[in-house]
Amino acid sequence: MIWLFFVLLSLLALSLMVLPLRTKLPPSAVPEDTTPAVLLDQLKEVKRDLERNIISEVEAQAAEQEIKRRILMQARKAGSGNKTLNTGGRVGVILSAVFVPLFAVGYYMTMGSPEIEGLAFADRVSERQEAAQVADLSSQLYDRLVSDPDGGPSEGWMLLGQTYSRMGRFEDAAEAFKVVSERPEADSAVFSMLAEALIYAQQGVVTPPAEAAIDRAISMNPDNPASIYYKALALSQKGESLRGYELLIARLDAADGFYPWMESLVAEANRIGAEIGKPPLSLADFAPMVNQPGPTAEDVANAQEMSDDDRQAFILSMVARLANRLEQEPGNLDGWMRLGNAYSVLGQTEAAIAAYERAEALTLNARAGDPKTQAIGDALSRLRP
Repeated sequence: MIWLFFVLLSLLALSLMVLPLRTKLPPSAVPEDTTPAVLLDQLKEVKRDLERNIISEVEAQAAEQEIKRRILMQARKAGSGNKTLNTGGRVGVILSAVFVPLFAVGYYMTMGSPEIEGLAFADRVSERQEAAQVADLSSQLYDRLVSDPDGGPSEGWMLLGQTYSRMGRFEDAAEAFKVVSERPEADSAVFSMLAEALIYAQQGVVTPPAEAAIDRAISMNPDNPASIYYKALALSQKGESLRGYELLIARLDAADGFYPWMESLVAEANRIGAEIGKPPLSLADFAPMVNQPGPTAEDVANAQEMSDDDRQAFILSMVARLANRLEQEPGNLDGWMRLGNAYSVLGQTEAAIAAYERAEALTLNARAGDPKTQAIGDALSRLRP
C-alpha cells in the first residue's frame, strides 16, 4: 500500500506540472519596432541633402551604405528573437518533471531502507511516554538525593548513575558515580563504572581522570574485568598496544570457566591484536566448554523422573559418552579435566587419575604458573596414594 501511495502521489505531481504545458498561450501583443522607420527617414534625408548640394555624392553614398547596413542588422535581430520566444523555460520544466521523481526513487532504493517495516505511530508514542517517565523518575530521584541532609544513600546514587548511563547522559552518570567514589564504602566496581561513564562522555577517549579511576579500580581488585578492559583501551590509545593485549590475555587465561565478560575481552584483544599483527582469538581458546554439547532438555527432564539407581546409571552413561568423545578428540585438555573430575566425584579413583594424566601430558609445554597445570597437579596429588 505504501508503494501504491508513492506512485499515485508522483503521478499527481507529474500531471500538475505537465498539464499547463499542453495549453498554448496566445501570443502577447508586442509593439512594432520603430527603428526601421527612423532609418528609412534618415535615408530620405541623405537624398535631400545631396539634391541641395549640402553633402557631396561620395558622402551621400557612404551614408546610404551605413544606413542600409543598420536596416539589415535590425531585420536579422527581429527574426532571431521571434524564433526563440518562449522555448527555453518549457524544456526545463519537462526535464524536471521527468527526472526529479526518478532520481528521488533511485536514491531511496540505494541509500534508504525500503525493506524495513514501518513502526506504528502508537508504538512510537509508547516509547516516548516511557522515556519521559524514566526521565521524570530520575529527576525525582536526583532531587531526593540532593535534598537529603546526609547526602543520600550510595545505593541511590549508583542507581541514578546507571539510569543516566542507559539514557545516554554519561556526564550526569559520571557525576553520580563520583559522589559514591568519594565515600569510604566505594569499591572497585564503583571506580570502573565511573571510568566507563567518563570514557563514554568523551566518545571513547580515555582521559586522565578516567585512567585514574581505572587504576584505582585495579588497585582495589586486580581481577576486575571491566577495569582490565578499559586499562587495555587506555594503553592502546597511548601507543602501548602490546601491553594492553598482554593484559587482556592474562586476565582471560586466569578465568576458571566461562563468564559473559570474556566475550568483550576477546573482542577487544582481537581489535588491539589486529593493530600489532596478532592472530585472531576465539572464546573457545579460553573457555572450551562453550563448544561442548551438554545435556538436552529431554535429558534433564528424564533425570528428574528417575529413581536414584536409574539416575546413577544415567550419569554413568553421560560420563561414558564423554570418554568416548575424548578418544576421538585426544587433544581436548578441558575435556580430560572434566572427565577426571567426573570420575573423582563417582569414586572411580583409577579412572580419574588416568584422565588427569592424559590432561597433564597436554600441558608439558605450558608456561610456568599456568592455572590449568596447577589444577591438574593438585588433583593428582589428592588422588594418588
